[in-house]
Amino acid sequence: MSPTLEQQIATAIAELDATVKSLATANPKPDLLPLFHRLDELTARLPRNTDPTLLHYMHKKSYQKAALWLAGREAENQAGNCRHV
Repeated sequence: MSPTLEQQIATAIAELDATVKSLATANPKPDLLPLFHRLDELTARLPRNTDPTLLHYMHKKSYQKAALWLAGREAENQAGNCRHV
């Protein structure tokens, strides 16, 4: 069975997070652009009836918040500058 779109997003966010964390010691430095492009592609594939909170996080590129939401840990998210949690 293939992963759901939300699972693909969670995996892509985890890959981005791991890659960013490796930047301090990585040589050569990894290219983050393909990871951002993948997340943009996945976001564009989200259906219209997707939970508005997830859509908000993905469109604002609040990937850490999206990861928590996808993991069922929305309560851990802090309000951002846009006043959206």
